[in-house]
Formats: sequence, structure tokens, C-alpha cells
Amino acid sequence: QVHVVESGGGLVQPGGSLRLSCAASGNIFSINAMGWYLQAPGKQRELVATITSGGSTNYADSVKGRFTISRDNAKNTVYLQMNSLKPEDTAVYYCNVWARRVVGGLSDYWGQGTRVTVSS
Repeated sequence: QVHVVESGGGLVQPGGSLRLSCAASGNIFSINAMGWYLQAPGKQRELVATITSGGSTNYADSVKGRFTISRDNAKNTVYLQMNSLKPEDTAVYYCNVWARRVVGGLSDYWGQGTRVTVSS
């Protein structure tokens, strides 16, 4: 079993910053890509940013230059530094982890989500 837990969401004013964290634990042999997705009210889940095990990153156009994804492979943790936040960034943010278990193949796992609200 692989567990994925996000933290760091909250209420922030426009122009402010937040840092999200996501830790994977459990029966893990290795982790490939990790990423963040968001789901705004009434909309489908969409990509925010991903990072490979080698550190290559990919961002949605809407967050380029404002958000930075990083990871600590020793801690099986991925971070999302969000700066210059806008009201339209308001959403539930989900962490996605592609992990290979000690026994078993490669699968992706989702956290429960952490809510980010950008409002004055």
C-alpha cells in the first residue's frame, strides 16, 4: 500500500504565497514522476506541474513564472511553491505520485487534496 498526504493549503490574499508539500510513504521501491493537479469548483481536474525523478519539470501555462515544483527524493516528498497567487488559483490541489512498490508494478496514487483559497 502507498499513502500520499498533502499539506500546506489555506487562505491567502491575492499576491501572496503558499508552499504545498506532499509525502509518499508505505510499500515503495522507487518513485518516478510526481506532480500537482488542481480542481476548481465545477471543473475537471487539471495539471499544474510535474517533476521527474531526474528533476525535469513541466508546468501549465497559467502558472509558469509563478509556481515552482521541487522534490526531495530521500524523503519521497514533492513541493509546490506558489507565488503571486491570484483568485483564479483557488482550488483543491491534489498530489499525484507514480510509485513502484516493493512487490508489484508501477501505479499512480493520489492524495486527498488540500484546499487553497485566494481571496481578500
